Amino acid sequence: MSIAAPGPGVPRTSQSARVAVVGTGLAGLAAALALSAHGVSAVLVGPDLHPERAKGDTRSTALFGPSVDFLSRLGVLAGLDPAPVPLVGLRIVDATGALFRAPEVLFEASELGIDAFGMNFENGALLRALAARVAGDPRISWLRGTVLSLEATDHAVRIDLSDGRALDVDLVVGADGERSLCRRAAGIGDRAWSYPQVAIAGRFAHRLPHAGISTELHRRSGPLTTVPLAGHHSSFVWVERPEIAEDLLARDDPGFASELDAALDGVLGGVVSVGGRASFPLSGVSADTLAARRVALVGEAAHRLPPIGAQGLNLGLRDAAWLSELVGDAVSSGGDPGSPEVLRAYGQSRRQDVLSRTAVVDTLNRSLIADWLPADAARGLGLAALKTVGPLRRLFMREGMSPGGPLPRLMQPEPRVDAIGSAMD
Repeated sequence: MSIAAPGPGVPRTSQSARVAVVGTGLAGLAAALALSAHGVSAVLVGPDLHPERAKGDTRSTALFGPSVDFLSRLGVLAGLDPAPVPLVGLRIVDATGALFRAPEVLFEASELGIDAFGMNFENGALLRALAARVAGDPRISWLRGTVLSLEATDHAVRIDLSDGRALDVDLVVGADGERSLCRRAAGIGDRAWSYPQVAIAGRFAHRLPHAGISTELHRRSGPLTTVPLAGHHSSFVWVERPEIAEDLLARDDPGFASELDAALDGVLGGVVSVGGRASFPLSGVSADTLAARRVALVGEAAHRLPPIGAQGLNLGLRDAAWLSELVGDAVSSGGDPGSPEVLRAYGQSRRQDVLSRTAVVDTLNRSLIADWLPADAARGLGLAALKTVGPLRRLFMREGMSPGGPLPRLMQPEPRVDAIGSAMD
């Protein structure tokens, strides 16, 4: 299948490579570095990282332990400015006003014998650090251009760029977002849906210390989540009905701060000031399969979720870690990185993780906005059980961080080394 014809009269120059990563967002940059870590050279295809692109991203992302270990193994953590902030707890508050109000629940990392569930990263800082590592990696060539077309067959993938270059590869890693050209070129169908909600993302200063605790207020219009940043600052994602979000975005900083303060209802002691804000409509995408015709999808090209429970990028990084491992093993043994066997193994490795988290996040979001008594009761009973039943609490926390079962090698904790250099368990 071929998507989008090249522009007329543009001279073509062609080159070949084993693997190309299409997309230069967080998932694409991480996938290219993960391939390199497994000894696989890759061509990264997509626009350059302009300073305004990273600076204009008002969001932050909570990454759990395995994702943090993954970034550490890729050498990304040392280049982060500002540094990420540890997440030592998660508080869930029922602010729906429902008849069956759920109890407030606080999950603490110490219950699992660990210091933190993970860390909160400012998206712009993480994007800059990933791009810097890519630029210094001799196994990664960055073709800074726009993809005009992809033609995927069972034998190879042809990529045409707007500047006249063309690339023939054995495998394309599609990291080009929810409207993925790679997904369509491979003939992979998808299920897409939308919600009557808009998310507003930004950061704010507050009076009380956050103590490393993220708070998720479950409101009838959707969740309002605060996640710790450095000092007396936190990021927020505020989900509202579209007409309310439009009104909020039209307000000046003091007006918006006042509304945010009221919505938080005393969490963090009150809002002192707010920074820049951005919005995006809530939607979901789920690809029918994660790989076909020498194209493997990662990140939002494969799945897009509402911002509940910090699952989105964590899923995308697990995609990159598993795919790079399978491709690396194939290449090191002299095999074909885009073979049906590699693609089948990748799809099987990710299927349950993606499907289960998509279902849970979608169900929870719909239960909040349904205003339906049985749904409120079920949610309330579930949170009450999580508050009081120790083994269930710990299972919920472990599964929230990563799926049960083995982790890809790049997500396994690095062994500690004692003073005389021996490995520690």
